[in-house]
Amino acid sequence: MRTHLRKRPGRPKSNPLPRDEQLRRAKRAQRARDRNAGLVLCQLKLQAQTAESLRDALGVPGFEELLRGFLEEAVVDVRRFPNLQLLCWNRAGPFVTERDAFALYERNWRFVDTKRMDETERLLIERLAAKYGNGVLNV
Repeated sequence: MRTHLRKRPGRPKSNPLPRDEQLRRAKRAQRARDRNAGLVLCQLKLQAQTAESLRDALGVPGFEELLRGFLEEAVVDVRRFPNLQLLCWNRAGPFVTERDAFALYERNWRFVDTKRMDETERLLIERLAAKYGNGVLNV
């Protein structure tokens, strides 16, 4: 008894490359489009409920601006403040928590150049003192 193997009809082949190579190139192109749009993949380990909430919240219009506002209040970009940058000479990352920034200013106030301090840094110090020092900077 002879079994006949027939080729099943399917989609006509529109690309000479194998399917895995097509997928690899498509993913590479998508990553390039994301990079050009300024998007970065950020992987987080979160509790399941928090991760699910975050995933759903990303679909809400304006959520990214709210998240950016929260992050600006939670962490400080050291590169934006010259005196703080000098105080963070031994830290690797460009961000510190607000509480750490306040502690750095308080502990090292003798190294802060108040005469050349710009207005944005003054406002940051006032905000940190109000939030973490009950309005007082112990210097």
